[in-house]
Amino acid sequence: MRTVLLPGGDPVPAFGQGTWRMGERPAHRADEIRALREGVALGMRLIDTAEMYGDGAAEKLIGEALGTVRDQLFLVSKAYPQNAGRERLAVACENSLRRLGTDRLDLYLLHWRGSVPLGETVRAMEALQAAGKIRHWGVSNLDVDDMEELVAAGGNACAVNQLLYNLARRGPEYSLLPWLEANDIPVMAYSPVEQGRLLTNATLRQVAETIGATPVQVALAWVMRRDDVIAIPKAGTVAHVRENRAAADLVLSQDDLARLDAAFPPPAARRPLEML
Repeated sequence: MRTVLLPGGDPVPAFGQGTWRMGERPAHRADEIRALREGVALGMRLIDTAEMYGDGAAEKLIGEALGTVRDQLFLVSKAYPQNAGRERLAVACENSLRRLGTDRLDLYLLHWRGSVPLGETVRAMEALQAAGKIRHWGVSNLDVDDMEELVAAGGNACAVNQLLYNLARRGPEYSLLPWLEANDIPVMAYSPVEQGRLLTNATLRQVAETIGATPVQVALAWVMRRDDVIAIPKAGTVAHVRENRAAADLVLSQDDLARLDAAFPPPAARRPLEML
């Protein structure tokens, strides 16, 4: 599995597993557990979750599915913005650790910006690092202005910005991705296939057919064409995990990329940052 380097030099898998809406439906639980385990076996060791997902249900599912292989994983969770102050972040982190059945997170993110000053969140994250509760910290859904404010507030150690980024959501390419690249901060792309809505696009399907891949695999390979992007698709079945995993080995040609650019044009101007 190809890796992406965090600012401190630690390598992390460039392809992981998302868990939004997992753990919420008892009838799907066994399939979801098998899917997570299969993904890890295939090298998708980065697992992304959040306290928001099912009010902790996704974190509990991960703990049940992967507790015995914790040391093989790179675990990521996210805190609500209202929990981003020093005291509340410590409590939120402890609750996530308890649900996950672990003593530390590899990466802890501010889920989106709220009313807590970014400088206070930076200090809260650093306190968790000093206590050994988290190894790295980062943010999610922050645009250029927010990132500049974060750095000015002492947040130079921000390890990742998790963004909505896919073929249909290319807005970050105009100014945010260049800023992050200049500051050596990788992107973690969530909803990389737009929750499946991309897959009916005729051009995407034609490119997939031409190269003997599936539309899912082409959409994921497109996101991963950049060396600084980590993709975190969700898959609730073993078959879906295996389909996703094959995308990590797929290299799109310049002709493939040009056809996709024509169908999904890059931004010509700065757009407001989108999020789900």
